[in-house]
Amino acid sequence: MADVTHAMHESLEWRWKPFAQLTADETYDMLEARNAVFIVEQQCVYNDVDGLDKDAWHLFAYSPGSEAKAAKLAGYLRVLLPDASDTDVRIGRVLTTSEFRRIGLGSAMLAQALERIVAQWPETAIKLHAQAHLRMFYGAFGFEPISDVHDDDGIPHVWMRSV
Repeated sequence: MADVTHAMHESLEWRWKPFAQLTADETYDMLEARNAVFIVEQQCVYNDVDGLDKDAWHLFAYSPGSEAKAAKLAGYLRVLLPDASDTDVRIGRVLTTSEFRRIGLGSAMLAQALERIVAQWPETAIKLHAQAHLRMFYGAFGFEPISDVHDDDGIPHVWMRSV
Protein backbone atom coordinates (compact mmCIF):
# COMPACT_ATOMS: atom_id res chain seq x y z
CA MET A 1 0.00 0.00 0.00
CA ALA A 2 2.86 2.41 0.77
CA ASP A 3 4.21 2.05 -2.77
CA VAL A 4 0.76 2.65 -4.25
CA THR A 5 0.26 5.70 -2.01
CA HIS A 6 3.67 7.13 -2.95
CA ALA A 7 3.03 6.52 -6.64
CA MET A 8 -0.36 8.24 -6.35
CA HIS A 9 1.17 11.30 -4.66
CA GLU A 10 3.91 11.48 -7.29
CA SER A 11 1.38 11.40 -10.11
CA LEU A 12 -0.88 14.13 -8.73
CA GLU A 13 -1.03 17.44 -10.53
CA TRP A 14 -0.84 20.33 -8.06
CA ARG A 15 -2.45 23.61 -9.10
CA TRP A 16 -1.92 26.73 -6.95
CA LYS A 17 -3.77 29.81 -8.19
CA PRO A 18 -5.51 32.99 -7.16
CA PHE A 19 -9.23 33.02 -7.97
CA ALA A 20 -8.84 35.26 -11.03
CA GLN A 21 -6.69 32.60 -12.71
CA LEU A 22 -9.06 29.66 -12.11
CA THR A 23 -10.62 28.08 -15.17
CA ALA A 24 -14.36 27.54 -15.33
CA ASP A 25 -13.74 23.79 -14.87
CA GLU A 26 -11.57 24.35 -11.77
CA THR A 27 -14.20 26.63 -10.25
CA TYR A 28 -16.89 24.04 -10.94
CA ASP A 29 -14.75 21.21 -9.52
CA MET A 30 -14.03 23.26 -6.38
CA LEU A 31 -17.68 24.10 -5.73
CA GLU A 32 -18.86 20.57 -6.58
CA ALA A 33 -16.34 18.98 -4.16
CA ARG A 34 -17.08 21.43 -1.35
CA ASN A 35 -20.81 20.81 -1.80
CA ALA A 36 -20.35 17.01 -1.83
CA VAL A 37 -18.10 16.91 1.25
CA PHE A 38 -19.31 19.69 3.52
CA ILE A 39 -23.00 20.05 2.69
CA VAL A 40 -24.03 16.54 1.60
CA GLU A 41 -21.64 14.16 3.45
CA GLN A 42 -21.29 16.21 6.63
CA GLN A 43 -24.89 17.44 6.44
CA CYS A 44 -24.01 21.06 7.14
CA VAL A 45 -26.37 23.53 5.60
CA TYR A 46 -24.35 26.72 5.39
CA ASN A 47 -23.41 29.41 2.88
CA ASP A 48 -20.33 27.88 1.23
CA VAL A 49 -20.19 30.62 -1.40
CA ASP A 50 -19.28 33.21 1.23
CA GLY A 51 -17.64 35.95 -0.83
CA LEU A 52 -14.12 35.02 0.31
CA ASP A 53 -13.06 32.86 -2.65
CA LYS A 54 -12.36 35.83 -4.93
CA ASP A 55 -9.56 37.11 -2.67
CA ALA A 56 -8.19 33.65 -1.82
CA TRP A 57 -5.56 31.37 -3.30
CA HIS A 58 -6.68 27.85 -4.14
CA LEU A 59 -4.75 24.57 -4.07
CA PHE A 60 -6.03 21.68 -6.17
CA ALA A 61 -4.71 18.11 -6.32
CA TYR A 62 -5.83 16.39 -9.52
CA SER A 63 -5.43 12.73 -10.34
CA PRO A 64 -3.73 12.05 -13.66
CA GLY A 65 -6.04 11.98 -16.64
CA SER A 66 -5.68 10.08 -19.88
CA GLU A 67 -7.23 10.09 -23.31
CA ALA A 68 -9.92 7.75 -21.98
CA LYS A 69 -10.75 9.65 -18.79
CA ALA A 70 -10.52 13.18 -17.48
CA ALA A 71 -8.42 14.13 -14.49
CA LYS A 72 -10.41 14.08 -11.24
CA LEU A 73 -10.21 16.47 -8.33
CA ALA A 74 -8.70 14.48 -5.47
CA GLY A 75 -8.15 17.23 -2.92
CA TYR A 76 -8.66 20.94 -2.41
CA LEU A 77 -8.12 23.77 0.07
CA ARG A 78 -8.24 27.53 0.01
CA VAL A 79 -5.97 30.10 1.60
CA LEU A 80 -7.26 33.45 2.82
CA LEU A 81 -4.72 36.25 2.96
CA PRO A 82 -4.13 38.63 5.87
CA ASP A 83 -6.62 41.49 5.84
CA ALA A 84 -8.12 44.13 8.11
CA SER A 85 -10.05 41.49 10.07
CA ASP A 86 -7.17 39.04 10.59
CA THR A 87 -3.40 39.44 10.23
CA ASP A 88 -2.82 35.69 9.79
CA VAL A 89 -2.94 33.59 6.63
CA ARG A 90 -5.91 31.23 7.06
CA ILE A 91 -6.25 27.75 5.58
CA GLY A 92 -9.79 26.54 5.05
CA ARG A 93 -12.18 24.32 3.14
CA VAL A 94 -9.65 21.44 3.36
CA LEU A 95 -11.03 18.28 1.76
CA THR A 96 -10.24 15.08 -0.02
CA THR A 97 -12.87 13.63 -2.31
CA SER A 98 -14.32 10.25 -1.33
CA GLU A 99 -12.45 8.30 -4.01
CA PHE A 100 -9.06 9.51 -2.75
CA ARG A 101 -9.32 9.06 1.00
CA ARG A 102 -7.07 6.93 3.22
CA ILE A 103 -3.99 7.30 1.02
CA GLY A 104 -2.33 10.15 2.93
CA LEU A 105 -3.51 12.83 0.54
CA GLY A 106 -4.47 15.18 3.39
CA SER A 107 -0.87 15.21 4.65
CA ALA A 108 0.55 15.71 1.16
CA MET A 109 -1.90 18.52 0.49
CA LEU A 110 -1.18 20.34 3.75
CA ALA A 111 2.58 20.02 3.16
CA GLN A 112 2.13 21.48 -0.35
CA ALA A 113 0.03 24.36 1.01
CA LEU A 114 2.45 25.20 3.83
CA GLU A 115 5.41 25.20 1.44
CA ARG A 116 3.64 27.65 -0.86
CA ILE A 117 2.36 29.87 1.96
CA VAL A 118 5.79 30.16 3.58
CA ALA A 119 7.35 31.02 0.19
CA GLN A 120 4.78 33.71 -0.64
CA TRP A 121 4.10 35.15 2.81
CA PRO A 122 7.23 34.46 4.89
CA GLU A 123 7.08 35.15 8.61
CA THR A 124 3.28 35.37 8.57
CA ALA A 125 1.44 33.23 11.11
CA ILE A 126 -0.92 30.61 9.72
CA LYS A 127 -4.27 29.76 11.27
CA LEU A 128 -6.98 27.20 10.55
CA HIS A 129 -10.36 26.23 11.93
CA ALA A 130 -10.01 22.47 12.40
CA GLN A 131 -12.57 19.83 13.13
CA ALA A 132 -11.69 18.93 16.71
CA HIS A 133 -10.97 15.26 15.94
CA LEU A 134 -8.16 16.43 13.61
CA ARG A 135 -6.15 18.29 16.29
CA MET A 136 -3.37 15.67 16.30
CA PHE A 137 -3.21 15.65 12.50
CA TYR A 138 -2.69 19.42 12.34
CA GLY A 139 -0.50 19.30 15.45
CA ALA A 140 1.97 17.16 13.50
CA PHE A 141 2.44 20.17 11.19
CA GLY A 142 3.14 22.57 14.08
CA PHE A 143 -0.36 23.86 14.71
CA GLU A 144 -1.45 24.41 18.30
CA PRO A 145 -4.99 25.07 19.62
CA ILE A 146 -5.74 28.72 20.36
CA SER A 147 -9.40 28.32 21.30
CA ASP A 148 -11.66 25.98 23.17
CA VAL A 149 -13.55 23.34 21.21
CA HIS A 150 -16.82 24.83 20.02
CA ASP A 151 -19.75 23.90 17.79
CA ASP A 152 -19.67 25.02 14.17
CA ASP A 153 -22.67 23.82 12.16
CA GLY A 154 -23.09 20.81 14.44
CA ILE A 155 -19.43 19.72 14.25
CA PRO A 156 -16.90 20.34 17.07
CA HIS A 157 -14.14 22.70 15.86
CA VAL A 158 -11.07 24.39 17.30
CA TRP A 159 -8.97 27.30 16.04
CA MET A 160 -5.29 26.34 15.63
CA ARG A 161 -2.25 28.46 14.81
CA SER A 162 1.31 27.95 13.64
CA VAL A 163 4.05 30.59 13.43
